[in-house]
Amino acid sequence: MTKLLDGKVCIIAGAAAPKGIGLATARLFAEHGARLVLADITASDATALDFASTFADDGHPSPDVIAVTCDISDRQDCDRLVAAAVEHFGSLDVVVNSAGIVGSGPMLDIDTDTLDRMIAVNLKGAFNLCQAALEVFAQQHRGIIVNIASLAAQRGGGLVGGAHYAASKGGVVSLTRSIAREFGPLGIRANSICPAMAQTGMLDGLTEAQIDAITADIPLRRLGTPRDVAGACLYLASDLASFVTGSTLDVNGGLHIH
Repeated sequence: MTKLLDGKVCIIAGAAAPKGIGLATARLFAEHGARLVLADITASDATALDFASTFADDGHPSPDVIAVTCDISDRQDCDRLVAAAVEHFGSLDVVVNSAGIVGSGPMLDIDTDTLDRMIAVNLKGAFNLCQAALEVFAQQHRGIIVNIASLAAQRGGGLVGGAHYAASKGGVVSLTRSIAREFGPLGIRANSICPAMAQTGMLDGLTEAQIDAITADIPLRRLGTPRDVAGACLYLASDLASFVTGSTLDVNGGLHIH
């Protein structure tokens, strides 16, 4: 198998959730030869050890991986994360931001504290992480950013997330496009992905009947998997997408065709 990220140093933010897109992306990147920094607010040394052990259990070589605790809503934490990656591996090539929170409910029921937390993690957090990485990328004149947004950003919520979630993810799409435009002349690429109905913890609150009804409206007639989204991340992080920047890639089974 051709290893699309052989030797590349990749930060995956939001990599600790067992059913998450971040963990699936880290796994796929490792299979393609990446050296990994697993970042999460709950990350610890055990996170890296547990991750590596899954490869040994399957008879595959253990990946080169470290884990770093990081709250992306804290800019200093993001600076420490990037510094840890560069200190350990000597460089930084790719950042995938899959860290985020979700919330639903009618707009008039969303209080200020709930709104502030949503924006702080999903939008300000993405800004913090990208800004910290770009300080390194700009010096190197290379680097790749992949931000996980959401179908909610395109259609205005309504499936899982509420107005505050949709707004925060809409901001992530605009932020990513701004980065692509400003930093493209330095050889830096930035793209976003809008997943929908992937089988992550975000679907835990839905009933089986609700999921069946949604699945019936998906042209591919199935839910997505974290691995489906990870594949899109791999494409955008690899040289296969060397002329792709400022794009928004839909991974939704055809649920939203536009």
